Amino acid sequence: MISTATRCLAQAHLAVVRAMPVTARRSYGYLLAMGRPPRLRHPRTFTEKVNWRILRDRRELLAGTCDKLRMKELAWQSAGDLVRVPRTLWSGRDLRELAGIALPHRWVLKPNHRSSGIVILGEGAPDIDDLVARTQGWLENPSWELGGEWAYSHARPMFIIEELIGDGSSPPCDFKFFVFDGVPRLVMTSVDAGRTINTYTPDWKPFDICARKKLGAPMPRPDSLDRMLAIAARIGGPFDFLRVDLYDHDGVVWFGETTPYPGSGMSDYSPRGKADAEIGSWWTLPDLALHEARRAS
Repeated sequence: MISTATRCLAQAHLAVVRAMPVTARRSYGYLLAMGRPPRLRHPRTFTEKVNWRILRDRRELLAGTCDKLRMKELAWQSAGDLVRVPRTLWSGRDLRELAGIALPHRWVLKPNHRSSGIVILGEGAPDIDDLVARTQGWLENPSWELGGEWAYSHARPMFIIEELIGDGSSPPCDFKFFVFDGVPRLVMTSVDAGRTINTYTPDWKPFDICARKKLGAPMPRPDSLDRMLAIAARIGGPFDFLRVDLYDHDGVVWFGETTPYPGSGMSDYSPRGKADAEIGSWWTLPDLALHEARRAS
């Protein structure tokens, strides 16, 4: 049990962190995660470049990348002939509207504007009062308000109910593609809701990395890999970097979500430094001054 003194200390620490300017806040968080401060003026590693993007990149291109509904539209427009996009059954800010909505036997509730990990699996007609109680605080936006992740400030704070991928008895296989200038260079896989993770190159050779997760058992090359690579390339094509998350369930490839800020730039990739540097070498950051000049002309 956490003592009152420990709880008070943690609350005081959080208050101090919240009071920091966002650059200092992120540098402090990076120091705690990595054991060294980030090079933000001339970033080299992948995590440094994620932090550079968070602090400096305000291109309109990124504005919709953390809004799940908008990225579902992008997935459908760019790769709808290859990927299945989960149907949106309802979206809104007031869960009491569900009292008049007919839902299928199984469905999933998630926030539109927050990263994965916050979901509720449901069956049939929902208990509205229970859902309201269980989703207290879901409309807050910590990735923007605390993490300073700009694209989340453009994500609409609302709830989404989608069709469930699979039968709900076990999570579908998850594939996270790291796409650089339209080229998938890395894929992280998980078959147990993220408790373990393996990482592969596009030709399905193991890549020596483990981001705060245990290694899972080696996975055979999926039959759908070529299709998933094509989907990820299409969705990530307009971006200098984007992570595209897909699912494979019974041979059907589903769209999950995208993120421009994996791990909020705080993932301690192991072996420390080596993998982070190699992945960072694949990412050519945009010339923001040139972008602004072209936009103004």
